[in-house]
Amino acid sequence: MAVSPNEHYVTTIDKDNEPTCWGCGLHLVLPSYTPTFKCGWCGAITSLNLQKHESKWFKWRRLRDRCFVCVLFGFMGFVICGGVWAVHPVVFSVSYFCGIFHLVIAICLSVSTLSMFCLAAFHCPGASPLVLWGSYPLVGKGDLENYTFCHYCSKPKSPRTHHCRSCGMCVLDMDHHCPFIGNCVGAANHRYFILFLISAVVSTIYVAIMSVTAGLHIWSPLSIRSHAPANVVGTDLAMRFVKEIIFALLNSALLMSSRGLLLVYLFVSSISVNLGLSVLLWQQLFYIYEGKTYLSHLNSQGGDGADQKDCQNILRFFGCPYSVSRYLPVVRDSEKRHTK
Repeated sequence: MAVSPNEHYVTTIDKDNEPTCWGCGLHLVLPSYTPTFKCGWCGAITSLNLQKHESKWFKWRRLRDRCFVCVLFGFMGFVICGGVWAVHPVVFSVSYFCGIFHLVIAICLSVSTLSMFCLAAFHCPGASPLVLWGSYPLVGKGDLENYTFCHYCSKPKSPRTHHCRSCGMCVLDMDHHCPFIGNCVGAANHRYFILFLISAVVSTIYVAIMSVTAGLHIWSPLSIRSHAPANVVGTDLAMRFVKEIIFALLNSALLMSSRGLLLVYLFVSSISVNLGLSVLLWQQLFYIYEGKTYLSHLNSQGGDGADQKDCQNILRFFGCPYSVSRYLPVVRDSEKRHTK
C-alpha cells in the first residue's frame, strides 16, 4: 500500500523526556530519560539526579581550620622570638657587625613569611565569574559552554571552578583546601601560598644553620676517654668510640642551659618542618609546570595528557608573561646573500 506524501504522523512526547535547561530555560527533547545532558544552545550541562547534601560538619571544619591557623601562628611566633633570644646574643658576642647583619636577615625572613601566610590565609581564594543565566533572551549561543549548576551556592559554576564544602563557596582554579592556612588555595591566593612555602623553606634552613652555629659556641667540651684496650680493634673499636661520643653528648646535654636546649629544639623542628614543606613545594611547582592544579591533576589521570608542560607556565604563574630569552642577548647567524 502506497503512502501519500501529504500524510502527517503525530507523535506524543513524554513529559519526562522534555527537561528544562537551567542555563537558558529552554525545553529540550531527549530520546530517552537521561540523568545528565548538555544544552545545544547555551552549552550548559544539567544533572537531574544531583541533589544537595547538607554538611553537618561545616562548623566543625571551620573551627578546626581556625585552630590550625592559631597553632601555626603560635609556632612561627615561638620560633622567631625563641631564635632571636637564643641565637643573636651569641652572634653579637662574635662581632657587632655580624649580629646586625643576621638580625636584618631574621627580620626580613620573618616579615616575608608572616605576610605571605596572612595573604594566603585571609585573602579570598577566587570566586567563580558572574554570568547571565536562566532566560533565553539573555543567554546567547555557547555563553555557558560546559558550565554546571552548583546546588550549594545556587549559581552557575564554570569548568575551572570547584565547590569547597569546608569554605562553603565555589573557588576558581581550586588546587586544594589547606587546613593549616584555614582557606582554599585558588586562583586569587595560589601565588601567595607558593611564596609562603618558599619563604618558609628558606627560613627553616636559616634557623637550622644559625642554631648549629650558636650551639657550637655554647656547647660544653666533650669528655671522651682517649685510650682504648689493646685487644679491641676494627668494628668493635669504632662502636666503642661511637658509644663514648653519645654518652659524652648526653652528659653535656644534662649540664646545658635553657638556651642550649632551645637551640636543639629549633634545629630538630626546623629540619623536620623543612622536609615536609620542601616536598609540598616541589609538588606544587611540578603541577604548575604541567599547567595544572592538584584537583585537575586528579581529574586528568588516565587521560591523554594533552596539557603543555613548559617552564613558561611557572613564569606566567609568577606574573611574567614573557620568556626568559626575551631579556637575554640573542645571537643570530647572519645569512650571506649572493647576488648574481
